[in-house]
Amino acid sequence: MTVIQGILLGIVQGFTEFLPVSSSGHLTLASAVMELPSDLLFTIVVHLGTLLAVCIAFRKDIVMLIKGVLGLCFDGFKTRDIPNRRLVIMLIIATLPLVIGAVLDSFIEDMFSSTLFVGCALLVTATVLFIADRHGGGIKTAGNAEYKDAAVVGLAQLVAVLPGISRSGSTICAGLFTGLSRDFAVRFAFLLSIPAVAGSFVFKLPDLIETGIQASSPMPYVAGFFSAAVSGYLAIKTVNLLMKRNSFRYFSYYCAAVGIITIILNII
Repeated sequence: MTVIQGILLGIVQGFTEFLPVSSSGHLTLASAVMELPSDLLFTIVVHLGTLLAVCIAFRKDIVMLIKGVLGLCFDGFKTRDIPNRRLVIMLIIATLPLVIGAVLDSFIEDMFSSTLFVGCALLVTATVLFIADRHGGGIKTAGNAEYKDAAVVGLAQLVAVLPGISRSGSTICAGLFTGLSRDFAVRFAFLLSIPAVAGSFVFKLPDLIETGIQASSPMPYVAGFFSAAVSGYLAIKTVNLLMKRNSFRYFSYYCAAVGIITIILNII
């Protein structure tokens, strides 16, 4: 892998991790176009770049969550109705389904080699985005959302482990379908990415240690990390802006176009 390829793949990862268009699907397609083999180390590095982006963008919320965790621990989870404490519990509930995804990781990994599957999954993402933009959304926030709403979002995140299904798109849409406000649905989905990405790193670390680091040069990985972090931060700001303008459907059109093109290229 060259530095330029590292930068390009980092940009793809950064933008598509938070734009509701499927980072896994786009990385699979981009790697196929560049004729690059699967690289576990690079995948981990660019995901850490996007983790840095969301931590910077939501640093105030992270401080609030830390206070919520400390508050829950100090009073033995007795006072759970304070919004920041409720948000902590909701994030825990929504993260739990990923345990199932971790168990099925080897099965799911085989799907990443199929660009046809990615194309079909992108069409599913496009459909969900379109419906959610037109009919989703409510007034629930951390203060009055139910824990079952968090469970629904968590199950949507589990489905998004499939390549071509957008993690941010599925979690935001699930939040909108359960009646979360548009602002809170986006905020909750992005905060949920923190334990998801961190957990993925911890889960894949043993595989990386077992296979060993085989990179000939660290520069493509460094370039990928920083390009993923910068593009990821810009993507977060973009989603927040478009959600406020009710312009989420444009992502649906994009996913549909990429999905159709991918399927056609696989058929011909």
